[in-house]
Amino acid sequence: MTQEAAQPPRPAVTRKDVARYAGVSTAVVSYVVNAGPKRVAPATEARVLEAIRLLDYRPNAAARALKMGTSEMLGLIVPENSNPYFAQLAHAVEEAADRRGYVLLLANSDGTLTKERRHLRNLAARRVDGVLLASVVFDPDLSDLGSADIPAVLLNQWRPAAGISTVGVDLRAGGRIAVEHLVRHGHRNIGLVMGTTVANEEDPREKGWLDALGAAGLQEGPLLHVPFAREGGYAAGKRLVAGAQRPTAVFVSSDIQAVGVMRALHEAGVRVPEDLALVSFDGSPDAEYTWPALTSVQLPLAAMAAAAVDALVGADRAQPPRHHEFPVELIVRRSCGCGG
Repeated sequence: MTQEAAQPPRPAVTRKDVARYAGVSTAVVSYVVNAGPKRVAPATEARVLEAIRLLDYRPNAAARALKMGTSEMLGLIVPENSNPYFAQLAHAVEEAADRRGYVLLLANSDGTLTKERRHLRNLAARRVDGVLLASVVFDPDLSDLGSADIPAVLLNQWRPAAGISTVGVDLRAGGRIAVEHLVRHGHRNIGLVMGTTVANEEDPREKGWLDALGAAGLQEGPLLHVPFAREGGYAAGKRLVAGAQRPTAVFVSSDIQAVGVMRALHEAGVRVPEDLALVSFDGSPDAEYTWPALTSVQLPLAAMAAAAVDALVGADRAQPPRHHEFPVELIVRRSCGCGG
């Protein structure tokens, strides 16, 4: 054992050490570290910050949380963090939390209720200040959070839920807007590639598809239910190509599925949009970089994330739970047959 290795570990620098070095009280150090509650003169603050830097002082986050009554942490659970839509949503939530001075803990449920519930228990045990949940079911079990008195907000919700704030868009309207656009292009055989959920709950995007077809006096085109994944879209695309009555246009319930559909069509020599037009849903960054670029129904994720965080730790936290519904926008590119 070397002499250096045998030396005892250096004791942790304390708030008293910083106060002694800066020539101030420990209370002043606390005011600087916590940005209040009392103001500190600029020259004094600079002296304390210099002492913190030189001594490499690291405040004890656990002790601070206990004293302040807040962990300054929020939890976010998404079904699939490798999905570009949920990656973008997580980034938007992280930025909204950061503006409020909160750190975000991200967990991935892999689209299963078992992992979702385990993450809820873990976040409750960590005493986070709130949880944002994009659940795999409409009515998730939040009893672990309730027992710990931790508030929650449900993301990706298309309708209100009893006793809890929810954030989402009108999925039915989004589906209708997408199909109406294809109808205006003159398509009469419009199919649907629809994602499946853990609980096989009805998705309003399918109703929106039916609404637009009914309003135009059109028969239902082929309907394929596949997982919300590239692989699901690819399998659907192969079935569409092999079908006896191939549609001339398809609405796809997510951008990530549409990427898979496109690959299947390209492999079969089916041209997009000349032979088969596509409109998808999400408005994720990937939609702009497919070939051709995807026309997609875009969700205002930054606004949705800000509303969700505010419902937990912002001005809205004192308000009764409510449903925050945001408008969608059709971003027109080339996959539908437009020149944009």
